[in-house]
Amino acid sequence: MSMIKIENLSFSYPTSYDPVFENVSFQIDTDWKIGFVGRNGRGKTTFFQLLLQRYAYSGKIHSSVQFDYFPYKVGEKSRLTEEVMREVCPLAEEWELLREFSYLEVDAEVLWRPFSTLSNGEQTKVLLAALFRNEGHFLLLDEPTNHLDGKARELVSSYLQKKKGFILVSHDRYFLDGCVDHILSLNRTDIQVQNGNFSSWMDNFARQQETEKAQNARLQKDIARLHQSARRSAVWSGRVESSKTGAADKGYVGHKAAKMMKRSKTIEARQKQALEQKSALLKNVETAERLQIFPLKYHTDTLVSFSEVCISYEGREVCGPVSFTIRQGERLVLDGKNGSGKSSLLKLMIGEEKEHTGTVTVGSGLAISYVSQDTSDLQGTLEEFAEKCGIEESLFKTVLRKMDFERVQFEKDIKAFSGGQKKKVLLARSLCQPAHLYVWDEPLNFIDVYSRMQIEALIREFSPTMIFVEHDRAFREMAATKTVRLSGSIRS
Repeated sequence: MSMIKIENLSFSYPTSYDPVFENVSFQIDTDWKIGFVGRNGRGKTTFFQLLLQRYAYSGKIHSSVQFDYFPYKVGEKSRLTEEVMREVCPLAEEWELLREFSYLEVDAEVLWRPFSTLSNGEQTKVLLAALFRNEGHFLLLDEPTNHLDGKARELVSSYLQKKKGFILVSHDRYFLDGCVDHILSLNRTDIQVQNGNFSSWMDNFARQQETEKAQNARLQKDIARLHQSARRSAVWSGRVESSKTGAADKGYVGHKAAKMMKRSKTIEARQKQALEQKSALLKNVETAERLQIFPLKYHTDTLVSFSEVCISYEGREVCGPVSFTIRQGERLVLDGKNGSGKSSLLKLMIGEEKEHTGTVTVGSGLAISYVSQDTSDLQGTLEEFAEKCGIEESLFKTVLRKMDFERVQFEKDIKAFSGGQKKKVLLARSLCQPAHLYVWDEPLNFIDVYSRMQIEALIREFSPTMIFVEHDRAFREMAATKTVRLSGSIRS
């Protein structure tokens, strides 16, 4: 057991005047299983890069452990997985790796296949297995759930629960609750460490904010009352002082005026103290402003139908046959392992060519708003993006502001945004598009918890017709009115 100590850490990117961190201090135990939470763009990945000594900073980071980062960057993916494992954990024995594989339900034969042939889920699992075989290292796990389906998330969460010595960035509430024992929260003005899982931290944070709101309201009343009292005392003091003219006992009147002035000064001091107390409150308050969406009503009850559809990859069927319909007001979630054709079914619906059999019928004149899981092609300014998509720029930016975008972000190229910020750009575009049907493919990848709750509230209020793919269990349970389960998969 050892400690990682952060003292007066400050950091700003050379191209920005706004500090990412400013005089941050805290410490953590290297045996802890830590969930790292905070709004998109606050600096979670940046903090990992600072621990890895990849950026210059002011302050001190004290640590006696070596840090390993996930996702691990694999070069030459055509190599056998066994070669990649030797690179990641050179001291691990083959039997040790196979034992870790068994915990994650990865077949032993994967070790002798080219790494490039592994599914995204398999790559995640084998790299985690290898990194945890580096004894004494401390892991920095940056969004490991993004390529995992629901079952794989449960499996990896259970796997991590048996490990120790890591910081995990994730916005999946169930996943965090299953595997962490401390929360490191990156707030608006500081970083705090708390014992417990995500739910206990969230409850405590909410209670703290409610307490501070109540204190703030009380202090506002006290400040207004003290302000009035100070003004009255000052006026009375002035009147008493004026009455000295012609008074029989000027000493008595002067003493009375001085007493009134002293009382006024005391009230002013109390008012100043109340203002200082008030200024210390609500610095970390998080808001989830109301979002809007503009669903259109279609002229018939049925919008889309799939009949005996089978998806194929390179001539090999991976799902189906599947049949279902999307009716007005329904919200369908596609459920299946990684590689089972979920994204391909959505792309068929929006008109992309995919190898398949069966029939897909899309209603005539159906307006569809699509959110892709891929953000890699996003670039240019927000103004250019809005113009290209044919949406109103002011509305688009208003939605982004409500999703916690700072105005300074509006001046940057979208390429420089964090993964979560890029996903918010796609979601904000969709919210600005009036549509009969909203087709969302893993919309919550990288998205912070508060924005997830915003979107959940939006769906509850407006009840748009939707079909989506999402592995966040809390979101699925809230949003879906029907589940379409796909059989078959390539690998998970």
